[in-house]
Amino acid sequence: MFPYHGTMRYFIELAYDGTNYHGWQIQPNGASVQETVQSALSTVLRQPIEIVGAGRTDTGVHAARMFAHFDAPEIGDLSLLENKLSKLLPPDIAVYRVFPVRDEAHARFDALYRTYQYRVITRKDPFLCHYAWRVIFPLDFDRMNEAAKILFEYTDFTSFSKLHTDVKTNNCRIMRAEWAQVGTYEWVFTIQADRFLRNMVRAIVGTLIEVGRGKLSLEGFRKVIEQKDRCAAGSSVPGNALSLVDVGYPDDY
Repeated sequence: MFPYHGTMRYFIELAYDGTNYHGWQIQPNGASVQETVQSALSTVLRQPIEIVGAGRTDTGVHAARMFAHFDAPEIGDLSLLENKLSKLLPPDIAVYRVFPVRDEAHARFDALYRTYQYRVITRKDPFLCHYAWRVIFPLDFDRMNEAAKILFEYTDFTSFSKLHTDVKTNNCRIMRAEWAQVGTYEWVFTIQADRFLRNMVRAIVGTLIEVGRGKLSLEGFRKVIEQKDRCAAGSSVPGNALSLVDVGYPDDY
């Protein structure tokens, strides 16, 4: 039993393997991470709890570091809450921290940036097959990095957005975008921006892959962005190789 005093806002830091979920956001006909965590919190705190996430990961996408907020009566023992949540949640969702924040703090709107990573392997690996995409064709990663630099010159990424979304703008500020080799047969694409559109990272990676295969020139990549047409970009790559790895907030958080 938790000693309650007044209502407060809390942030929760968590991670999850998205394999068994239809993304973060609650879905009418499928399991979601948001619903699973919300249900566990409601059970432990013995009252209905709603949580708001820092973003919405797609079906099968993972998160190594995700944040969400919720409101609840003041909780006297946060470590006890963390332990109870750990026991109640399934093995593929972990809660690392629950901590109080100011009342107006918002997990989504106050985030300064999000960082995603997409993992590619160039040979079959049974230990990475669930978390990386195996490519069976040669790729010019240097050329792909040249194309990635072009992203910094633009803010409107309509060409990489899922169609018919409810956002007011398709503008994003990309702060980092680069491929790096992390193993003999393993490459990681890291991209950081103030916000991301639905399906944006997977569409960008798919289009960069076209550059790496020699099917799209650097100028062609630029034209894809400028056309502001999803049909102009490459196919979306599989979601299982994508992970949200960080969310940044102001220092006073």
